Amino acid sequence: MDANKRQRYEKISIELTRLAGGRENIQGVAHCATRLRIVLQDNDKADLKAMEDVDLAKGVFVAGDQVQIIFGAGLVNDVYEVFAEYNNMKNMSLSDLKTVANKKMNPLQRIIKALSDVFVDIMPGILAAALLTGLSGVLGNFEIVRENDTLFGINRLINISSGAIFGFLPLAVAYSACKRFGGRPILGIVIGCIMLSNSLADAYAAAQGTVEVTTLHIFGLGVDLVGFQGGIIVALLMGFVTAKLDVFFEKKVPEVIRLLVSPLLTTLVGALLLFTVIGPAGRGLSSGITNALVWMTQNLGVFGYAVFSGLQQLVVITGLHHIFGAIEAQLLADTGRNFINPLMSVAIIAQGGAVLAYLVRHRKNVKVRELCIPSFISVLFGITEPALFGINLRYRFPIIGGCIGGAMGGIVVYMANLAALGFGTTVVPGIALADPAGNGYVNYIIAHSVALAGGFIMTLVLGKFMDKSQEEPAQTETAAAAGTPASEISAAPKASDPAEVQAVPQEEVFFGYAQGQLIPMEEVRDETFANKVLGDGVAVIPDTGKVYAPADGTVMSIFDTKHAVCFASSCGTEILIHIGVDTVSLQGKYFEAHVKDGDAVKKGQLLISFDKENIEKAGFDTVIPMIFTDLEDGRRLEPSAPGKISTDAAAAVIYKD
Repeated sequence: MDANKRQRYEKISIELTRLAGGRENIQGVAHCATRLRIVLQDNDKADLKAMEDVDLAKGVFVAGDQVQIIFGAGLVNDVYEVFAEYNNMKNMSLSDLKTVANKKMNPLQRIIKALSDVFVDIMPGILAAALLTGLSGVLGNFEIVRENDTLFGINRLINISSGAIFGFLPLAVAYSACKRFGGRPILGIVIGCIMLSNSLADAYAAAQGTVEVTTLHIFGLGVDLVGFQGGIIVALLMGFVTAKLDVFFEKKVPEVIRLLVSPLLTTLVGALLLFTVIGPAGRGLSSGITNALVWMTQNLGVFGYAVFSGLQQLVVITGLHHIFGAIEAQLLADTGRNFINPLMSVAIIAQGGAVLAYLVRHRKNVKVRELCIPSFISVLFGITEPALFGINLRYRFPIIGGCIGGAMGGIVVYMANLAALGFGTTVVPGIALADPAGNGYVNYIIAHSVALAGGFIMTLVLGKFMDKSQEEPAQTETAAAAGTPASEISAAPKASDPAEVQAVPQEEVFFGYAQGQLIPMEEVRDETFANKVLGDGVAVIPDTGKVYAPADGTVMSIFDTKHAVCFASSCGTEILIHIGVDTVSLQGKYFEAHVKDGDAVKKGQLLISFDKENIEKAGFDTVIPMIFTDLEDGRRLEPSAPGKISTDAAAAVIYKD
């Protein structure tokens, strides 16, 4: 990792740890493609509002009892590496984190999360097939493709490739569900094959009455030998049941016969349950959901569409939107058209319009620009979390404007009878899924343009009455240098209890924190310190291996390697004392901490001792910078004159202008 980047990420790590309620409140940490995910013992101890202002963070929200901080693809990997190292949780996997988080979820949250996991695992295949479907439809409209044998043949192969996954989607779902719930994935595939066996009557042909259906009688029950083509919900249920049966028989069957008997029993019992209980129940549930949605479009008309697209992004906030994948798949299987996809798509782009409106209102604010521009780009590809949690929900009125814009787009979807031929992608890529019938591509663009404009205009209007926020001061990026841990780049936060913080005096003196030669910061042989990237300060070339408190205050953080300490004076001034250059690589060797995080200390109290001679023999510079990382406007630093210094002499004075 680049040295400057590491320094910056370490500052982020210390700040996030503090705002999360300290290390003792953090139970687990992992990351996904764009978000740092933290499970806390008590979410009430975390300051989620303040987390939103952490450097590089694009949004913060709680989902499934995980605090999720959006950093973006690529960046989150590096932030996680440093944050996990700082909190001694570097070897925790996302699976481990899910286990921790699941213990805190209620049953409904667990069900929704499980559904999400099932479809996330197979989504790449679904997306590929859906996009190929759209591509085949587009190419089929060109006369040159229809008349040229080669182009026609290629398009035909594309069409075959696109339809394959949808024909076997229940198998894929059964596989993924079995894997998700702890069973052996191959048994999920076996059950999926049974569901689609050619020994069964085709479900679509049976529904049309064009094929004879054989009925068996088992335990007095009539069992129709009909396949489960399009049975997505049945596949979900069977994947769960198969996994639980597999786990059960693996525990109960004696080891000497387990390899043969356990999978046999899992498959046999699973097949019996499929045809006698789960299949009929799943078919009834699937039919009910599909009929309800179709009823809505037929009976509520434009109102039903507007309500759905207007409120869909509120459903995303709750996490319930993950269930739409199963519903869309079932809808496609039953009707061949998916009207939910364009409704969700216009709801998404409307939130993007709200983001643009907020950007226009606060265009001079650097932090707002950093949040809004990448958030809008994400929206164009169907990802709204950065926009929702970074801007729209945070400032309230944009989410309202976005919902109104979504409803307007839903009206256009209804009027144009717009639908999709697949699911899994929206907004710009989603145009490939649009049903081309009735100028579908043109109507898709019109619907999204209306939603985008509606969200933009309504947010501007609402902002005139509801935007009470002041322009935040422009944020300057903190560059950083590397090889040093989080504790060296962020000084301690100010005390949260006003009673514990003294009024800022006209002069605040910071005494010698080490005995030796006081030098200007510019003379430190490290660019990060010498260029004052982390802040202004002073440095000491030590005569002894001891570091003392330069004033009364609180130890906010000591890094695990014990070579740096974050400290806040009793007046709330934040400093960082860093022992040596690049000494993080010693991993704590030769260092000993005499205080711990949260300790209140007095001026001159010993904080850290270190073996100066051995550190120097190892090739490290032992200079000790003291950095004032966050001086407020109106306060200035006056370093003392270079020369010999002791713990009774002033090293620097902060003046209040």
